[in-house]
Amino acid sequence: MRDRLILLPGWGLGISPMEPLAAALHGLDEHLTVSIEPLPELDSSDPQDWLDELDERIPQDVWLGGWSLGGMLATGLAARRGEHCCGVLTLASNPCFVAHEQWPSAMPAETFDAFLAGCQADPRTTLKRFSLLCAQGAQDPRGLSRLLLGAAPGTSPAVLMAGLELLAQMDIREALQAFRGPQLHLFAGHDGLVPEEAAGALFALLPDIEIGLIEQASHAFLLEDPHGLAGAIQAFLHECADD
Repeated sequence: MRDRLILLPGWGLGISPMEPLAAALHGLDEHLTVSIEPLPELDSSDPQDWLDELDERIPQDVWLGGWSLGGMLATGLAARRGEHCCGVLTLASNPCFVAHEQWPSAMPAETFDAFLAGCQADPRTTLKRFSLLCAQGAQDPRGLSRLLLGAAPGTSPAVLMAGLELLAQMDIREALQAFRGPQLHLFAGHDGLVPEEAAGALFALLPDIEIGLIEQASHAFLLEDPHGLAGAIQAFLHECADD
């Protein structure tokens, strides 16, 4: 099903942020079927549990893509499926969301720990703070933040916590190296959650894959410029089809 792309959303904000991109992609290529698959609602933070559920839900032999946490999960699933995945594309997804000695180009651990504690104490306020960080660097950050938060589903605190703990645990460097199919990874230059240095670090890890940096963009660049992103993704898919 080389004409089918499944997109996975990021943490806490549901599928709405992905919808303009899905519509823009379909507008560029009516033969491409684009679906958005909601993230699992699990109280487990074990990456294998999340991948098991997605593996059951998502058909084989499709393109996999995702935003932020969704991109990390798409990559993990692509590596698991190997030749039964057409290719993977990620949007503002860091191979490791939380910085450590082997991957410093990420969110500082103390910042993330404060975020985790905030979510435990007051999930709604934490989600609001998260939406502001997603919109940081955009032309209209407050308007974009309100848009993100307004469409967020009423996810249970246990599932939100599990998703954050999953973000802290996931390290997809091995999955990126193991997957032999086509890869496209797009980063944002003004991202408040994933430093732009992550793009260079990923290129150093895997110099043979497609990596792009969109300079004047926030973490929520899929809402800022869905048509520009759709154009880059469509060009990548067409290039792969021609190979």
